[in-house]
Amino acid sequence: MRARPVVGLTPDQGKTAERPGRPSMPRYELKEAYAEAVLAAGGLPIVLPYSDDDAAAREAVALCDALVVTGGAFDIPPEAYGAAAHRLLGEMKPHRTQYERRVLRYALESRKPVLGVCGGMQLMAVELGGTLYQDIRDEIPSALDHEQKTDPRIPGHAARVEPGTHLGRIVGVERLEVNSTHHQAVRDPGRARVSAVAPDGVVEAIELADRFAIGVEWHPELLPGAEHLALYRALVEAART
Repeated sequence: MRARPVVGLTPDQGKTAERPGRPSMPRYELKEAYAEAVLAAGGLPIVLPYSDDDAAAREAVALCDALVVTGGAFDIPPEAYGAAAHRLLGEMKPHRTQYERRVLRYALESRKPVLGVCGGMQLMAVELGGTLYQDIRDEIPSALDHEQKTDPRIPGHAARVEPGTHLGRIVGVERLEVNSTHHQAVRDPGRARVSAVAPDGVVEAIELADRFAIGVEWHPELLPGAEHLALYRALVEAART
């Protein structure tokens, strides 16, 4: 085993700025906070480039001791969970989603530790047979505002951690203050179990009972407090075994 377990991070898709004589070009994007959290937890972060080659996705997972499926400002195509498109469905990034589903599936098949963050949690639910609310405000009128307008490094609302869950054991508290930057949410967690909920009942975390496969709707890498870094520490520790 390496001194630092290798943790694969899925990047977002972006574009370079267009300039005279220089067309815009696609590029990978990743918030530094993800890599910093993995490093602080004792892991070695690497970025996983997209590929349509199924074998490349398998080999990428084989290189890693754990996987983080990151979030982003886009929606999962509703056909992925057998739903029609809602009128408030946002931008989608099918190429990214297809690749992330591949690496997530192979990580789960090989029982490697997985952490899904925000959209990564939603994708985990879909991969495990679940479904999503495509717009919280429209489909859950009584819900809190889950797209906080404040700095995401500051919590936006609380989440109640379910007792007896892996998440509860890791964070060591029954109530977390979390940030909230999503307009979609898990409706049905599929084969996962719910491990945290917001005061309005919106699912804030899911997990598999028999391994380290945890999804959280918030961004722990942006928040202060040992309980949030504890998720990344637990991921890296699980990758050592």
